[in-house]
Amino acid sequence: MSDLSTDELTPAQQGFFFPAEWHPHVATWLSWPHTDASWSRERLELMMPAYLDFIKAISESEPVCINAHNDVIIQQAKMRLLMAGANMDRITLLPFPTNDSWCRDHGPAFLINPATKERMIVNWGYNAWGGKYPPYDKDDLIPTAIAHYRKLDYVTPGIVMEGGSVEFNGAGTVLTSRACLLNKNRNPNLSQAQIEQYLCDYYGVKQVLWVEDGIVGDDTDGHIDDTVRFVNEDTVIAAIEHNPNDANYAPLQEIHHELRQMRLLNGKPLNIVELPMPGPVESDGQRLPASYANFLITNGSVIVPTFRCANDQPALDRIGQCFPGRKIIGIDSTEIVWGLGSFHCLSQQEPAV
Repeated sequence: MSDLSTDELTPAQQGFFFPAEWHPHVATWLSWPHTDASWSRERLELMMPAYLDFIKAISESEPVCINAHNDVIIQQAKMRLLMAGANMDRITLLPFPTNDSWCRDHGPAFLINPATKERMIVNWGYNAWGGKYPPYDKDDLIPTAIAHYRKLDYVTPGIVMEGGSVEFNGAGTVLTSRACLLNKNRNPNLSQAQIEQYLCDYYGVKQVLWVEDGIVGDDTDGHIDDTVRFVNEDTVIAAIEHNPNDANYAPLQEIHHELRQMRLLNGKPLNIVELPMPGPVESDGQRLPASYANFLITNGSVIVPTFRCANDQPALDRIGQCFPGRKIIGIDSTEIVWGLGSFHCLSQQEPAV
């Protein structure tokens, strides 16, 4: 494996692209929570049962690879997983050091090339959402560690990019938000046009569609995986708030307005499925970024965060209508979202070629 950053051809020019999340997976990657970076020690114990349920749910239909910091953490994680009844034959714990647990953002972006049956990794830069939560040096090294483990070539574009900020339909289109990708705390010297070129060159897309912002309480500056998700090539499921007194009403209504104006590469408008929001989830007076849109698609299921509220079942039903061939698994994410993310934020899929 080697760094291909000096090659003349971009990944897109070589035929590589980032597939949609429903494309078959080799595995799902996680980073085991082991510090108080996102959860206090007490909160970490409270969220752990749901986190273990999440791992077990993934492993029902595909392998799970976990960055587990060091041998001590590996042994602790193994004991917790065994006590929780996890199928250890499907779980691999690796001593890759991490600062935090949000593998969607610090993990590798796997590209595939169907013509050559090759895969490669994009080693985007990572700065903990604009330098908000140092240190993040170990997280920034995770893509190259996994590239060496998988014996895959990797390419380093030299700019900051987070997996939760981009959503793909697998047919040439990526959705993202201006509030995040154009934020000066990421790539202050790049214009919108330059960022779009990076997305096209290194994700293999041909079209970038922009929404303005994200939900209240989201410390990532508006990640798309809390608001709009592709469920097939021309359909999105999009969070909506109908209560005009709710703080999320205005930004989500604006996103739906923007989505209705969009056209795909084939000229078609988006099919838009409305996804209800949970009631406000708060901690110590702080609004947390609770959203049913932060689900993970696996080979056999869709794992959906729930929040002990009346809209849990309607949201599960709506997502189920979008994925008729997959099992819909709701897991209580009330304690996990205290860390300001949920199941999609915690995970990164590794596609098959």
